[in-house]
Amino acid sequence: MPQITFLWLSLTYNPRRIGLILRLTSNGGSVSDPLFGAMRQSVIDGAPDKAAELAQQALDSGVDPLEAVNHGFAAGITFAGDQFGCGQMFLPDLLASAEAMQAAMKILEPEMLKRGSERETLGKVVLGTARGDIHDIGKNLVATILSASGFQIFDLGTSVTPEQFVAKAREIDADIVGVSALLTTTMAGQKAVIEALDRNGMRPRVKAIIGGAAITQKWAAEIGADGYSRNAIDALELAKNLMGKGTAAA
Repeated sequence: MPQITFLWLSLTYNPRRIGLILRLTSNGGSVSDPLFGAMRQSVIDGAPDKAAELAQQALDSGVDPLEAVNHGFAAGITFAGDQFGCGQMFLPDLLASAEAMQAAMKILEPEMLKRGSERETLGKVVLGTARGDIHDIGKNLVATILSASGFQIFDLGTSVTPEQFVAKAREIDADIVGVSALLTTTMAGQKAVIEALDRNGMRPRVKAIIGGAAITQKWAAEIGADGYSRNAIDALELAKNLMGKGTAAA
């Protein structure tokens, strides 16, 4: 969700990215295993083909796919998110990093399922855009960032009805429901979802978070949301805090 928001280059020469590479190394980002380091860098560089190639190389080399995610690709997306948060990376960079992360996960996830590998799950999150809204770039980025950070994501897609949110949240025993709305005309759909969760007795246990281009803290408070975020990185911190795992909670 663009605030709960989600978004998504090709690998080209970029002096600013060179600076990020140097900063990653100087901050202790290098790892003893060069393969993990290459995985991280493929995400930072926004290089999906390279990320997929490295993911397959890891499997062919007998590397546990869970370790590849935790020590390689997830570390890269976390670094990219931090740089975006402090203004050192811009939206196109973050989108490219998210795309690279997705490419790697497409290779690794089937093997993880086959082996029964499970990452520590921070919580179950149902995501979707409000009824009548077909925009999903922001939502997709949020899904990628949260998934890379340890949340289990159930993405319902676009134009999701309140009943669909409620049904999925009940089915998977969700911890958080996130509703994105890009347009002022579809913001009311966020309120409808929260009201539906209330009617079905799912709150306050199930937290409701919202995001989108037109969303403000005032609107979140008005409709009784548990929080809103301005971008995907803020959405991650919000979700962590709601689950008692964030810096604010610590």
